[in-house]
Formats: sequence, structure tokens, C-alpha cells
Amino acid sequence: MEMRNAYAGTMESGDIFIQISPSDEEGLQINLESSVEYQFGGQIRKVISETLNSLGIEQAIVKAVDKGALDCTIRARATTAAVRATGKDVWA
Repeated sequence: MEMRNAYAGTMESGDIFIQISPSDEEGLQINLESSVEYQFGGQIRKVISETLNSLGIEQAIVKAVDKGALDCTIRARATTAAVRATGKDVWA
């Protein structure tokens, strides 16, 4: 799948900034910055990974800066970044 750099989200409280970039390496490389990484880092990575995999993105570099986002917000931001990166409209 062809992909370009794309992002979604903000650095506001309760949100998450997600940037997706093409990668030559297999799998998703998720780099997470979060003040609650110790408690919720695994869950945040899982939501990002599951969301991107469901959209057919299995190889990418993902930078995520979490500011206390809920799972629904993480899914929304990951989906938006994926649509912007691939041009594939999942809402049509």
C-alpha cells in the first residue's frame, strides 16, 4: 500500500497527536510519548495497532504523543491519520 506522511490530532489535554510515516521495515513501529505510559502504554499501543491493521496498514512508523486520550479518541485519530496517509476513504 502506498503511503505518505500524515498526522491527526492535537497536543491539547484529552487528545492524542498521531503521525504516520512510510517504513522499509516490517511491522508497525509505534513510538509513544505519554505521561501515563507506565499505566496505559500497552493499551494505547494496542488500540493504535488494531486500528491501523484493520485499515490494512501493517508497515509504518507511528509517532504518538498522548495527552490523556480515551480509546475512542485514539481510534479516531489513528483512522484519520491513516486515511490522510493512504488516500483510502474508509467512510464512503
